[in-house]
Amino acid sequence: MTLNQTTPIEDTLVILKPDALARGLTGEIIVRFERIGMRILQGRIFLPSSELVERHYPETDEWLTGVGRKTLSDYQNMGLDPVHAFGTDDLREIGHRVKAWLVDYLTSGPVCALVLNGHRAVEIVRKLIGATLPVQAMPGTIRGDFCSDSAILAGQEKRAVRNLIHASGTVPEAHDEIALWFSAA
Repeated sequence: MTLNQTTPIEDTLVILKPDALARGLTGEIIVRFERIGMRILQGRIFLPSSELVERHYPETDEWLTGVGRKTLSDYQNMGLDPVHAFGTDDLREIGHRVKAWLVDYLTSGPVCALVLNGHRAVEIVRKLIGATLPVQAMPGTIRGDFCSDSAILAGQEKRAVRNLIHASGTVPEAHDEIALWFSAA
């Protein structure tokens, strides 16, 4: 099959987080991307700085309240009191708390940042990695097969959910994230 100019060939950013590297899953995860036809254009393993990770997670009201809203919803769906866990139900404050946990998590050990390229790469990679919360990820996805962490456990331990991997959510986000994570490479 010949691909023409209208075929959506895209680049996307994938970050294998410290728990993926610590558990020796890097090769297994990369093989899964290659098996579905993704090409690796760039890759680097390094310990990210707090400044880099801070820039990765926006400080915008939209992002902070979105994370806060999702977190509150997760807690309410599980019948838990978010005020007990976070000391507040303010969306922005919860977003700040989760962001701090994410910065701590991504700077706790080396990561493997990859630029993948392929047909509808953003959408297909997101499907392959599975739901953000590992306990909701389907078997056959990376998170569904390799982790079982939950928002409840993470909240009790005052840390980010250990979900092995990040992937860009949209094509514009992928362009911005690739520029951020590979600008100093």
